[in-house]
Amino acid sequence: MDVSLDGQTAIVTGASRGIGAETARQLAAGGANVVLAARSADRLEAVAAELSTYRIETLVVPTDLREESAVNELIESTVEAFGGFDILINNAGLSRGSAVADLSTEEYETIQETNVDGVFFATRAAIPYVREREGHLVFLGSFAGQYPRSFNPVYAASKWWTRGFAKSVAAQVGGSGVGVTVINPAEVRSEFKATDGRTFRAVFEEGQASEPHEIAETIVFAVSRDRSSLSEIDINRRDKFATDF
Repeated sequence: MDVSLDGQTAIVTGASRGIGAETARQLAAGGANVVLAARSADRLEAVAAELSTYRIETLVVPTDLREESAVNELIESTVEAFGGFDILINNAGLSRGSAVADLSTEEYETIQETNVDGVFFATRAAIPYVREREGHLVFLGSFAGQYPRSFNPVYAASKWWTRGFAKSVAAQVGGSGVGVTVINPAEVRSEFKATDGRTFRAVFEEGQASEPHEIAETIVFAVSRDRSSLSEIDINRRDKFATDF
């Protein structure tokens, strides 16, 4: 995909693997400077090393998005290094457990703190800067945040929250020229874990589910629009509505 993001700076959360790492690669290929945020410093450094082949700058900021102070440090480090930024990709997210009756309080809080609190902290801190540059906010939703489901209801609820939050944020910042996009993938062949604890890469063979690069391409397409805002994009494997999974 031929897009130009020359001179722009993007923060990608959950950038150490899967969709986040692939999005970082494609942003860099488009000419954007990339700030890589996740908890694993080693994995972030490995992604940054890959991006060194592009004529862009990278910044690695190990960040636990569940900690408000850590998120603020991420934003401050970005502004210090680049003078501001144009794009925030709220990609980090996780799932735990399945049935409500069996979900521990610790598992519930882990989902809530990562998928809800982390997205709020990052978005709140980013808004003044993306407003200044008429940039973009991207939120990774999910198929689970669109339809009722009998499993993973707490994870699903966190993604319903993400969609509702993103759309209401769009109502607040759209008048300032900020684009807001929600990307709703179904299953993606990444390290994201299914309800049985296996990763989706282990569950699905190649060709059976979406690949991280497909989600990343969609994200980059959305943030490369100059004046339009692609408000919501669904990405499903082709047989999604023909199966029970």
